[in-house]
Amino acid sequence: MSTTCFETSSLERVRTIADLQFGRGIGARLFPDGVTFTRSTTGRVRNVMLGEDRLATVRAQDGRLVLGLAGAQRLHEVLPPPAYRAVVLDEVEEFVAAGKNAMAKHVAEADPQIRAGDEVLVVASGDRLVATGTAVLSGPEMTACMYGVAVNVRSGRE
Repeated sequence: MSTTCFETSSLERVRTIADLQFGRGIGARLFPDGVTFTRSTTGRVRNVMLGEDRLATVRAQDGRLVLGLAGAQRLHEVLPPPAYRAVVLDEVEEFVAAGKNAMAKHVAEADPQIRAGDEVLVVASGDRLVATGTAVLSGPEMTACMYGVAVNVRSGRE
């Protein structure tokens, strides 16, 4: 198998994962032609890169995508609100942007379709991207709970 076929097969695979994880058609918009891949020692796709920016990592345990900040920005541009978004209060925006977890008491709104374990975008009012991370609570729980972590933030915009 040539390298080109191998790369094409990998691109199709990560696009399919993105479609399953975020919705039909998102994969092609999140991962344009020209992305490159870093691989594990076993040859599996580990990171999806666009130039020097890491768009996503394919998590070895379950094959789901873990977004880098560049990938979160691209997803933010292609997914209309409120999809996969947790909206935090403006007064905590700088803390979350610095990489601190988003606490449930600071979540003003959340996509009701979010499930615990989903990759989510943390935004402030006006749909300003603040961070990306993994939901600890479902969307309805994020707005109902007054204590605990709502989103484990992985990457903040600062």
